[in-house]
Amino acid sequence: MQPIRLGIMGFGRVGRQLYQLAIQDKRFEVVAISDIGSAGILHNLLNKMDHDLDVKLEKNYLVSERGRTRLMSVDKPTETPWDVFDVDVVIEATGRFSSLADLTPHLDNGAPRVVLSALPKEEIDRVILYGVNEADAHYEDQIISAGSASTTATALILKIITEAFPIEQATMTSVHAYTSDQSLQDYAGPDYRRSRSGAENIIPNVTPALHWVQQVCPKVQGKLSAYALNVPVQVGSMLDLTIAFSEPDITIDSLNQLFISAEKDRPALFKTTADPIVSSDVKGIPQSLLIDLLGTMKAGNRMMKMLAWHETLGHSKRILDVVGVYADMGNDRKKEAS
Repeated sequence: MQPIRLGIMGFGRVGRQLYQLAIQDKRFEVVAISDIGSAGILHNLLNKMDHDLDVKLEKNYLVSERGRTRLMSVDKPTETPWDVFDVDVVIEATGRFSSLADLTPHLDNGAPRVVLSALPKEEIDRVILYGVNEADAHYEDQIISAGSASTTATALILKIITEAFPIEQATMTSVHAYTSDQSLQDYAGPDYRRSRSGAENIIPNVTPALHWVQQVCPKVQGKLSAYALNVPVQVGSMLDLTIAFSEPDITIDSLNQLFISAEKDRPALFKTTADPIVSSDVKGIPQSLLIDLLGTMKAGNRMMKMLAWHETLGHSKRILDVVGVYADMGNDRKKEAS
């Protein structure tokens, strides 16, 4: 079986993680990367992320034992010649392009399919949160979002809970590491709060996760509220979830046991810990969700709180899982045709 030929646009933290994971996975071949950074600096940042990664730079190519990847200094989807590299899928990982108008040029330039590493600004062909609704994928989908780390984590935790217990309401606060689009110093941006220094402040923020989680988890439709706090840490984010259950007899142990069982059933997605961890301890976890068993508590008869951690590496793995879902559908079609 031929590997999936990947193009990656954007070689920031997620883009580098995607490359790092893909060259260690025989399902994939990264043939081209588009980023405005110089080849030398991009290669240096890659090596700083993982000192054990054996990747060399030869002119404008990253070279590993899996092959050669062309580095292109291109700034916009309209300028990226994916047809030259015969890509099967482009992963849009810049964090800048998330509308149909931004993403369609990838298709025009030769990419059969585009997978967005973030949430879209508008309705697209499909939003697939791996582990939640990958069964909804259609082979004809061309522009797909793999969600975000916090969106997938929220959907996963609510899916497990609502399959076991009915809920009345839930509220989620995403306590999120600061992001690359935040400024280190105060500046005059379009939003009052996000104009403040991301390195010095806890910044209240809205989250688009609310809309998309309710879309893929119909059992929480109209029952969920969500908010975000961007905090001055570089890596490691947390979900603070409060649930009002319909039934009064749910215990801390029974709620935790749901996720201990989920970890056994789907260890690639779920992990639990009873250690007293902090945000820096979750750096490098490949799962989408790390349940903090010590953080589960109960107030009154029906109100409970849970804490769960996540990091971008888990999200990068889920992006590749979404790519794999569509590739598997294509392989199944080929088998049926033969």
